[in-house]
Amino acid sequence: MRVKLHPDARAELRAARNWYHERSPLSALAFAQTVQNAISRIKDAPHTFPVSDHGTRKCVLQRFPFNIFYRIKETEIAIVAVAHQKRRPGYWSSRATP
Repeated sequence: MRVKLHPDARAELRAARNWYHERSPLSALAFAQTVQNAISRIKDAPHTFPVSDHGTRKCVLQRFPFNIFYRIKETEIAIVAVAHQKRRPGYWSSRATP
C-alpha cells in the first residue's frame, strides 16, 4: 500500500524539520529519520496504531513531540497531519474527511 502525504502535512513536516535544523542540523536529521521510521511502521502495519480523532489513526513519534495522523483508504494510507502534540489540537480535522 502506498503512502500519500496531504500537502499541508508535507508543509508541517518541512516546517518542523527546518525549525530543528535552525537549532541543530543533527537534530533535524534525527527528526527526519524518526518520521521516516514511523511512516515505514505505518505502511507495514497500519491497523496497529490506535484509532484517534475524526476517524484517523495516530502514531506518536519517539523523542519528538509530534504525532502523525492518518487514514487508511482502499489503495493508500493518507497522512493528514504531522502535528505538534501541544499546539493547536485538532486544527487539522477538516483534512480528515474521507
